Amino acid sequence: MQAVFEKLRELQNVLAEKFAVLEEIKEIPRTLETKEELLTRGKKTFLEKHEKYEKAKEELKMLRSSLDQAELDREKSEKRMEEISTQREYEALEKEIKEATAKEQSLRKNLLAKERYCTELEEQLEEQESLIELQEEEVHTETEKKDEELAKKEAQLVQLKQKEDELSPGIDETILFKFERIIKNKNGIGIVPVHGLVCQGCHMTLPVQMVNDVRKEEEFKFCPYCSRILFYEQIESAEEQFLSRTAEVEAEIQEGSMAEFVDKDEFEDYL
Repeated sequence: MQAVFEKLRELQNVLAEKFAVLEEIKEIPRTLETKEELLTRGKKTFLEKHEKYEKAKEELKMLRSSLDQAELDREKSEKRMEEISTQREYEALEKEIKEATAKEQSLRKNLLAKERYCTELEEQLEEQESLIELQEEEVHTETEKKDEELAKKEAQLVQLKQKEDELSPGIDETILFKFERIIKNKNGIGIVPVHGLVCQGCHMTLPVQMVNDVRKEEEFKFCPYCSRILFYEQIESAEEQFLSRTAEVEAEIQEGSMAEFVDKDEFEDYL
């Protein structure tokens, strides 16, 4: 069994590395996915702003046309001043000119605001376009990097599989299956020593009989607490603990046997 335990310890390193590489393979595309998502969102934002910009330009065009018309209307009204002959006509025309002037000023104010808005949108679009170009370069670079890293990891997996195949012969397939699952679920540790009565995987105290079975090395024993494969490793201080506890258990068994013997004799006295 010692030879098998040694192979399992070697296999443990290989399997732990294999699972680590598999996790890395899962993580590699995620950086690219994040950059692609940012690029997609950036393009969407660009299109939305571009639509606003085009709409604002149309509104700006209409405002300019309206302002031109308002200026013409005011100028016509002002020219008609020379033609009026009565106070009533003068007052009506003066009111008309004031309204035309107010409209013209309002349109000019709206026009200036719309021009500033269009300028801001245009600047934002230029910035967004530059950002999109940068993100596209990053996605391209990350795609190449991802392909290179995946190729390296796949080659590494092939090498690890070869080592795994070299170490697996001579180990029961059921044990191999359990061992692989334990390593995957227990942070890469599937076989641990027992020091005295303590499992070094979970540091729980094991029953004396189980430790005795582990020491015999007649069959595989799994920790009832952490499920890892156990093998016994002699450590001086821990060995004393094991021997002391074993003696206590034997004494308890003997006391139990003597008590049973006394009870039997007392019962026979009544016969």
